[in-house]
Amino acid sequence: MIYNLSLQTAGYIAGFFLAILGLWGLIQPDSSQSAARSLPRSRIAGFVLFTIAFFWSFWLLATMEMGEFSGFRKPLLFALPVIFLLVLRYVDEFLAARSLGIVFLLAAEPLLDAAFFRSERSRLLVTVFAYLLIVAGLFWVTMPYLLRDQINWSARSNSRWRIAHGIAFLYGAAILTCAVTRY
Repeated sequence: MIYNLSLQTAGYIAGFFLAILGLWGLIQPDSSQSAARSLPRSRIAGFVLFTIAFFWSFWLLATMEMGEFSGFRKPLLFALPVIFLLVLRYVDEFLAARSLGIVFLLAAEPLLDAAFFRSERSRLLVTVFAYLLIVAGLFWVTMPYLLRDQINWSARSNSRWRIAHGIAFLYGAAILTCAVTRY
């Protein structure tokens, strides 16, 4: 175990993330739509998200057990900052979308780790959310324009936007309820 995160803590984190995101989209659809539409090409968001992903990856690489691949640790610890700087310099097209995908991929592992070997059926709420993060992250890293297309599709009408954020809020509320009562 790398993170030592309990299922209850993972439930609180995932539930609050979904509930806050859902509430923002329900209460202020116009401001949340404009923020979401500007996200995929935002240089500031791309820099911030990619920096978070870099430090998280660097920490994982420095501390995790690598087994027979431990000989690669030092070269990778040297190469990761070089790659970070090169990406910031030369890859600015949809950097925020790609970085959000990387953060989603990194965030899924602690959620899955917290639900591993737990007997409660309600753990599947956290597990399904983690796998949704993985699928979205894989698509956004490899095809970042899909994030823009998904945002434009869901923001085409206020009712579609509110339905999507209502589902996110209800899912977050369900995870929070299970975190309080079951985990």
